[in-house]
Amino acid sequence: MTKIVILGAGGQIARHVVDMLAEHGDTELTLFLRHATRLGRSIPTNTRVVEGDVLDTGKLKEAISGQDVVYANLAGDVDAQAQAIIAAMHDTGVRKLIFCTTLGIYDEVSGRFGEWNNREIGDYIPPYRRAADLIEASGLDYAVLRPAWLTDADEVDYETTERNEPFKGTEVARKSVAALVVKLARAPGALGNRNIGINKPNTDGDKPAFM
Repeated sequence: MTKIVILGAGGQIARHVVDMLAEHGDTELTLFLRHATRLGRSIPTNTRVVEGDVLDTGKLKEAISGQDVVYANLAGDVDAQAQAIIAAMHDTGVRKLIFCTTLGIYDEVSGRFGEWNNREIGDYIPPYRRAADLIEASGLDYAVLRPAWLTDADEVDYETTERNEPFKGTEVARKSVAALVVKLARAPGALGNRNIGINKPNTDGDKPAFM
């Protein structure tokens, strides 16, 4: 039985992750979020819900303790949140962390799309970069995700790039990101300290098609 805690379980990607993991009888889920009413759904079997803030050390440790994998799907002060998660994981002995950031934190998005991306979300990039740096220095077994601009397309269609490779494409479905999270969370062995860009193939351009 694989035990997975989802931090920020009310998020749109996280909801897809919950749906996908609920199909597996060998998985136990803990859903951690500020307000359980945000789930807006029935709770799958083998699932518990913990209400709390990631910056509340006691609640965070309660949610993380005994888990095999931590998946963080957060927004806001993500660098402070990453630091709190790292500390709680060290204190509870949990090793595997999947953490969703954003594209552009390494200036890996080139050309006109990179320039457009920096204009649109430049103010949001530094906290995600700090969060990624903290995770890479944490000594944990991690996978940092850097998705392209997100769509609600009902599809799983993605390709990936690694830490030191140029980013590809401009967009990707939330459902695709969720599929990668589930693949990583359920895989045996180590996550391998990967830093992964994720996009839909053949979506290169000056900006996402929906913008």
